[in-house]
Amino acid sequence: MIHFRNDYNDIAHPKLIERLVTYQNEAHLGYGMDLHSKHAKDVIQKHIKTPVYVHFMSGGTSTNKIVISHLLKPFEAVISAATGHIEVHETGAIEQTGHKIISLPTHDGKIDAQQIDEAYQTFTDEHMVKPKMVYISQATETGLIYSKKELQAIYEVCQKLNMYLFVDGARLGVALTSKENDLTLDDMVNLTDIFYIGGTKNGALLGEAVITKHAFMDDYFRYSMKQQGGLLAKSFLVGMQFEGLFENDLFYEIGRHANQMSSYLISQLKSIGLQFNETPTNQQFITLKKEKIEQLKKTYTFEIWQDLKDKQMIRLVTTYRTTKEDIDQLILDLKK
Repeated sequence: MIHFRNDYNDIAHPKLIERLVTYQNEAHLGYGMDLHSKHAKDVIQKHIKTPVYVHFMSGGTSTNKIVISHLLKPFEAVISAATGHIEVHETGAIEQTGHKIISLPTHDGKIDAQQIDEAYQTFTDEHMVKPKMVYISQATETGLIYSKKELQAIYEVCQKLNMYLFVDGARLGVALTSKENDLTLDDMVNLTDIFYIGGTKNGALLGEAVITKHAFMDDYFRYSMKQQGGLLAKSFLVGMQFEGLFENDLFYEIGRHANQMSSYLISQLKSIGLQFNETPTNQQFITLKKEKIEQLKKTYTFEIWQDLKDKQMIRLVTTYRTTKEDIDQLILDLKK
């Protein structure tokens, strides 16, 4: 099978596996107190000018849940795009903590500063929840990215309204290496209150790195991690991988290759006359007849994204393992 289903369908990048094997005979302190986790935080800090606090987590959903529940009072709510991961792909994890998600309509997976401002104004007094956080994803669930100008506008309205801006960076690797990107890790720190660097979807066995510049957000964060099952006993496994991802820019190399293969996929799909809305990252969405999709399932893995009567929209995701040969074979089968 040739895999286009997602960007977490293998164990890990070979260089990260090699790193884990290298340390297999060592003993380590648990719960993120080990030397590798400390060094990984130092390595990440070298990529960021502003002093930050870093915590290593296992995966995206638990990270979102812990960050949001840690920062919000029981009566406070989080604003999200209707397509946001916390809204549609986390089994009510945020609602389970007692926090309402204020869902905003979107035609492309992004929301803007004006929408956020208008939504905030509709919650007027203590008989309603109080919006306190805005959640966005970079890259979005639809494969798009926020520009520096867009992110800055959102952060400014959050500051004006005394709300936190939390960015889900599960796919930050492909966002920062996209041909359309104009943001840096420094910008992510300066134009948000808290965000995370995704490892799971960018070559790691598992792991995300939560980053904030605010001391008050860091206060007792490990308590929230432990209470909600996010403080890994073997957190050193995540620390080791983030060492490997950031010591020699492997993090960016992985994202860059995924994007390059996605760009190649776009060009080849266009060459056979297929019309679709392309994205600047590693997710492409194309619509095909159901009969064709059933044929493709024999050779390829992919997600069915939307059912459209006699057609379906599928998602094709490229990774560091995707090759031009994989894409060329797909194009040949699409032409049949």
